[in-house]
Amino acid sequence: MTTPAFEALEAAAQFLRPRFPAPQLGLVLGSGLGHLADQIEIVARVPYGDIPLMPAPSVLGHGGELLVGRLAGTLVACLSGRVHLYEGHAPERVVFGVRLLARLGVEAVVLTNAAGGIAPQAGPGTFLVIGDHLNLTGQSPLAGPNDERLGPRFPDMTVAYDAELRELLVTLGAELGVPLQRGTYAGLLGPSYETPAEIRMLEVMGASAVGMSTVLEVVALRHMGVRVAAVSCITNWAAGKSAALLSHAEVAEVATRVKEQFGRWIVEFCRRSPALLTP
Repeated sequence: MTTPAFEALEAAAQFLRPRFPAPQLGLVLGSGLGHLADQIEIVARVPYGDIPLMPAPSVLGHGGELLVGRLAGTLVACLSGRVHLYEGHAPERVVFGVRLLARLGVEAVVLTNAAGGIAPQAGPGTFLVIGDHLNLTGQSPLAGPNDERLGPRFPDMTVAYDAELRELLVTLGAELGVPLQRGTYAGLLGPSYETPAEIRMLEVMGASAVGMSTVLEVVALRHMGVRVAAVSCITNWAAGKSAALLSHAEVAEVATRVKEQFGRWIVEFCRRSPALLTP
């Protein structure tokens, strides 16, 4: 018998709470971006396999551990790696990690991912500060009976991505010389990369970048009233935007190339964001 979502989250949270103080900010590190975890002054390191009912990733570039510690003075809880729908997980399992961050007390979560560039300005090596998304996975973590202990039956998604946190990312990126764009992220099921025809469709729909994560996590976090910011590292042109074929190796290579710039940006965000989080 499947454990109901709230009870499963509470079992995991109760296991973790004695191990560290309540974190203020959550981080989710996507494909190839786990190196940021090396900069955290670790208070606790817990493999996903040790956390009750926590799903573990199977994809290269996703570390599979919860790190809690200080990053630029802010106590953060960092998910080093995530699971995806395409691995065979149900939507509620895909969002288990970010919901757990919420139950541990974070006030906001910064989601990161690797994505394919669609907009002309969103080429490999640039970053996209996400202002909206298209959930084209065909699934939602909120489908089925609603548990009011997690959030309302019909959560508003008009402002899914927090304006203040988004503007801070843009401001800091400009100060640090980070090549960035604003735009809309299209989340698809995967695991195959999209066809050129699908990319043309997404372009008409207003997508700036495309990937296989993030959108369900945003829905779950907003359902729970947690503020969200999100960044895509553009690691490749989407299908049909260049003559090259797509590969996960290219994703990892570009993510590695921009890791120091990405790290400085997120560290500075951690330094300055607490002023926006606490009333």
